[in-house]
Amino acid sequence: MRKLVLSIFFVSALASGQDALRFANEVDAIQKKYDTLWDASKETIVFTGSSSIRMWQNLQDRFPKHQIINSGFGGSQASDLMYYINELVLDFKPKRVFIYEGDNDLAGGKKSKEIINDINTIVAKIRALNPTTEIVLIAAKPSIARWNLKRKYKQLNRRFKKMSASNPQLSYADVWQPMLTKRRVKQDIFIEDGLHMNAKGYELWYEVIKEHIDK
Repeated sequence: MRKLVLSIFFVSALASGQDALRFANEVDAIQKKYDTLWDASKETIVFTGSSSIRMWQNLQDRFPKHQIINSGFGGSQASDLMYYINELVLDFKPKRVFIYEGDNDLAGGKKSKEIINDINTIVAKIRALNPTTEIVLIAAKPSIARWNLKRKYKQLNRRFKKMSASNPQLSYADVWQPMLTKRRVKQDIFIEDGLHMNAKGYELWYEVIKEHIDK
């Protein structure tokens, strides 16, 4: 029985790794970009996760007093970030890490429990490198395109918030609530696909995130 369990675990891990390889070129491009931009002598804040991070193109301009690494990669799930945690986070020896995952996971049919397990593994790997690194979990955002999944998103966000409440070096950035008007998602903060944000949407995020940057 034990051999069967180990075999299933190995096959599952192998499949996850093979799936994550679809991002190999994108991750390589991120590494090459910051080979020339990153100053190892300065404190670093890493923003990572899926396309909502990748498309926040003026992150460094919004927080000019800090060295910002944007290692977001479109389409990623928490399991993908876990696979590339060295290349996208640990190699930069960050003081603080902002993580946006869960959006694509839920849309892809994953359960909240599975996402939380992956996030816990990511947090553990970051802490293993430096126990003092501050980690901020960004809430899974509401969107027009995925509004039908709002209950699952809210459930995941409650789990993120609960995780953060029990750990003094883990914080929760609630971008969900500011993106709503009377319990409905705002219509004018997205680009045409109804999923990704425009400048107005990112301004809402900025107002939330800056409180975690400046604390």
